[in-house]
Amino acid sequence: MLCGGVGGARMARALRAVLDASNLTVVVNVGDDDVIYGVHVAADLDTVVYTLAGIEGPEGWGVAGDTFTMLDHLAALDVDTTFRLGDRDLATCLFRSAGLSRGSTLSRITSMLATRLGADTEVVPATDDELRTHVRTAQGVWLSFQEYFVLRRHEDEIIDVAYRGASVAQPPPGLVAAILTADLVVIAPSNPPLSIWPILAVDELGAAVAAHPRVVAVSPLFGGRPLKGPADRVMAGLGLPAGNLGVAAAYQRWITDLVVDVGDADDAAALVDRGLEIHVLDTRIADPEAGAAMAGTLLDRVLG
Repeated sequence: MLCGGVGGARMARALRAVLDASNLTVVVNVGDDDVIYGVHVAADLDTVVYTLAGIEGPEGWGVAGDTFTMLDHLAALDVDTTFRLGDRDLATCLFRSAGLSRGSTLSRITSMLATRLGADTEVVPATDDELRTHVRTAQGVWLSFQEYFVLRRHEDEIIDVAYRGASVAQPPPGLVAAILTADLVVIAPSNPPLSIWPILAVDELGAAVAAHPRVVAVSPLFGGRPLKGPADRVMAGLGLPAGNLGVAAAYQRWITDLVVDVGDADDAAALVDRGLEIHVLDTRIADPEAGAAMAGTLLDRVLG
């Protein structure tokens, strides 16, 4: 599965509920990684690991019950603490930063974190190399992902996106083979341009997914809009059609199947005309039991 963000983490949890850990590999976006407060923050990787370990915060990100003593001290030193990083979250980032400074790779560190935090599923960054998402606003200003998404609260209109470093980034060892030999590739209900395109921008990964005979994407939209986040606005700003037609267009090079929510069943006919097999399911998966039910039904339909 390819994913990023809270929707991706919840889809990973849903698939893990119906699959043995050995049968699931979760490939995670690293385009929103950044150095914040002097540590390497990997927001999507941590969100996925925390969710699979069952320790995610109530909003789907961060650690449940975390404290913010570190931020309180920084604020007292007149440091901008708009980016909220809890104390346990900071410990994760310090562990990662220390490992990277010793020459370890992001994939090895992520594996260690997953094991030590209680996630038994293989969670793999899209690359161990530096790959960063930048967006260009309607005013012509390029922003790093976290500056756009967190510091400016994703309020800017986006007209372009770049994945800096993607052209030379390499997948972690074994990941291309894992994709090519998988029974199925699933693209989670994540923001297509900001969470999934950075993964596919790694040449070998994009080619491996394109070569796979069965790739199913789960739409992140409900009635044309995401439950949270700017996916619909970002897609519109990049010139993609509205609603699920835009999701299909975003993934047209890669997918064979698309899952849409029951509330969007009327979209099915137009999507079939795009040459896709369409599955209409209840895709609201914030509740773990609902997510497991959706994942089980999806696998039954796609894999028989």
